[in-house]
Amino acid sequence: MFKKILVANRGEIAIRIMRTCREMGIKSVAVFSDIDRSSPFVYHADEACALGGTTSQESYLQWQKIISIARRSGAGAIHPGYGFLSENAAFAEAVQKSGLVFIGPPPEAIRLMGNKTAARKLMINHGVPTVPGTEDAIENVDEARKIALEIGYPILIKAAAGGGGKGMRLVENDAQFEEAMISAGREAGAAFGDATVYIEKFVEEPRHIEFQILADNHGRTVHLGERECSIQRRHQKVVEEAPSSLLDKKLRHEMGQAAVKAAEACGYRGAGTIEFLVDKHRRFYFLEMNTRLQVEHPVTEWVTGLDLVAEQIRIAAGLPMTPEQNIEQFWGHAVECRLYAENPKNDFAPSPGKILFLKSADGPGIREDSGITQGSEISLYYDPLISKLIAWGSDRGQAIRRMLRALREYEILGIHTTIPFLIRVMENRDFNRGTFTTKFIEEHRNELFRQDESLAEVAAFSAVLQELKEKNRVVFKNGGNGRLKTSNWKVIHRKKALRTR
Repeated sequence: MFKKILVANRGEIAIRIMRTCREMGIKSVAVFSDIDRSSPFVYHADEACALGGTTSQESYLQWQKIISIARRSGAGAIHPGYGFLSENAAFAEAVQKSGLVFIGPPPEAIRLMGNKTAARKLMINHGVPTVPGTEDAIENVDEARKIALEIGYPILIKAAAGGGGKGMRLVENDAQFEEAMISAGREAGAAFGDATVYIEKFVEEPRHIEFQILADNHGRTVHLGERECSIQRRHQKVVEEAPSSLLDKKLRHEMGQAAVKAAEACGYRGAGTIEFLVDKHRRFYFLEMNTRLQVEHPVTEWVTGLDLVAEQIRIAAGLPMTPEQNIEQFWGHAVECRLYAENPKNDFAPSPGKILFLKSADGPGIREDSGITQGSEISLYYDPLISKLIAWGSDRGQAIRRMLRALREYEILGIHTTIPFLIRVMENRDFNRGTFTTKFIEEHRNELFRQDESLAEVAAFSAVLQELKEKNRVVFKNGGNGRLKTSNWKVIHRKKALRTR
């Protein structure tokens, strides 16, 4: 087992990994940018080394510097978390060549599954159901148009070397095709350095369901059940849960077997995720594979009782993983909400700034994976994820009710957050019934983004009071004698009155 691990990431996922390291008796090393010098994850580690720089390119993507720090610190392995270098095959190779262990899959698997067209072809060859479309990337517009007509509209044009919705265009008719293909290629080139695209039939009324898999070096590959990820905006997940309200025992077994087959096809090792689309007729199709730990992994941990980071570390150290067989029976139900520093009423625009006041939610069945504290600064340079709030219940209904209670308890001042939006998702009738698709946000836009002036007024009033307190100003002075003209009790009473309007 490793004695020391360098965590090549930041924020909540860095703290998440360090906590497991501490439980396993492993020391952790943090690396940090200039902006993150005072961030909580830096102080959570046993050791911390400066990367310098401000942007991701200047800091957390500097893999030569990260490897050098790991070797100097005496770390035996590097855990990449998610994002940044987690799915960079060249980085994984460089780590191995330096004599360190990369806590993740083999570079060959990352490279193979990172190319969407190569992954599709591999799945087709191994009998894993895929969405009808091209097996290879395509650049010629006229040839691509012919294929689109053969498949039948609506179709999706997708980047061959990326994800996260970049380089993706929905095309509903032939008149839209040429412009969509050109713009998709342009965006893909800018985002991934590869402008090639491929074509897929658009799955109508889809559900986005993924399966967590583990594979070790002792010949075992298993799945740990599914996660429902259909609540999305701009192809980015915002709410996840396990298990899915759609799957029955038979469909879960079939999809789980396909997920295991997909992992075995690429020689996978470690923790990974096979993503599927399920159509309105309950037919499922391979979408892609994420060769890393997922943001939403806590919901799987809660319903299986496993620590997925610990399993990653065990596998990387050459030990057998804990589960000996597929998991298709779960302990209760878990829901995760991603709390972002974004303004939902302004098209989810980032809301950077200082957190003036923070009171997290807790209580029965609540877990929070967070990378911030009161006084933390939310920067424009990195992903605006504040924390992940996870609720567990004995069934789906209780998990949703607990999540609602936790979201309403959560208090954060100084920035916009997605909390009001998430509360409305939890309150939504279709969400509670489990009758939704990936178009949920679009279909319920008026309800999810309605204006609530009284809450906005309370938040603004509270933020001003907190800011004045932070600056050590005396307010409501009476004749310069330093006494408060209005007592704190009256201020609190006024805040309560505003809430009841």
